Amino acid sequence: MTPAAVDQAAYTLARRARPAREAQRAEFEANKLKKRLRRLVGQAIADFSMIEAGDRVMVCLSGGKDSYGLLDVLLSLQRRTPLPFELIAVNLDQKQPGFPADVLPRYLASRGVQFRIEEQDTYSVVKRVIPDGRTMCSLCSRLRRGVLYRVAGEIGATKIALGHHRDDILATFFLNLFFGGKLKTMPPKLVSDDGKHVVIRPLAYVRERDLARYAEAMAFPIIPCNLCGAQENLQRKQVTAMLREWEKKYPGRTETIFNALGNVVTTHLLDRTLRDFASIRAPGADFPDGDLACDEDPALSRSPVTVPIASFDRD
Repeated sequence: MTPAAVDQAAYTLARRARPAREAQRAEFEANKLKKRLRRLVGQAIADFSMIEAGDRVMVCLSGGKDSYGLLDVLLSLQRRTPLPFELIAVNLDQKQPGFPADVLPRYLASRGVQFRIEEQDTYSVVKRVIPDGRTMCSLCSRLRRGVLYRVAGEIGATKIALGHHRDDILATFFLNLFFGGKLKTMPPKLVSDDGKHVVIRPLAYVRERDLARYAEAMAFPIIPCNLCGAQENLQRKQVTAMLREWEKKYPGRTETIFNALGNVVTTHLLDRTLRDFASIRAPGADFPDGDLACDEDPALSRSPVTVPIASFDRD
């Protein structure tokens, strides 16, 4: 065999081997990402006591990347943790035109997941009430929440798990700050207004871009929301774009802001319901909540705080 023929044969073999190597690399990256998501979700569950032994957790599944990722990671944790809890996936079919009603039941059945599909035409209500060009999310969300709370009571769910992630929490904080005049965001765990349900957000520590990568790696059958997904004038989209631009120009800024949401110094805000300012007097001795607390924290000039690995996930 001539040298040229040898080179050609080697080149051919290398080309044949490349897809196999690429597939192995893709599988390795997907497994690494899944492990990180599982640890972050486990950490959030542990930090905020989201799931307890014997819980029946209703996972709200919309057909989007976030809720698919939430269900998949919770299923993985359910298999690995010694803490016994149930999972039941619930989807609200809002009767949007063209909604592929067969996709979720087929996927959930293939995963062996207990599920319920609740059908209620909230789409027509929203379209009838909200004028064209106005944002629909608020009414749609309220109607959807009411139905899901009812279903949770009917199936005996002790926890309702939603797919809001870290970026949602940050965007909500700035929406309330810019447009509501409040320091407020989505808490990782809360009680419904009627006091009957506990709502949890296990993806609180997870970045949206990681969920997008995971959805692609897992080939989830994504169902787009055609009701409001195309509304480009949403304030939430504008805030999300702002945060992405910040992260691009100033890497780590959004991480710092997120950490701040869990490190609130209430004595150094202006809310008179949090502190009786009229009673403040000079004690004549060292005072821990004094002006030194206004100084820059030396830790801020060092590396950002990293989230520890969850004990909830026995890897």
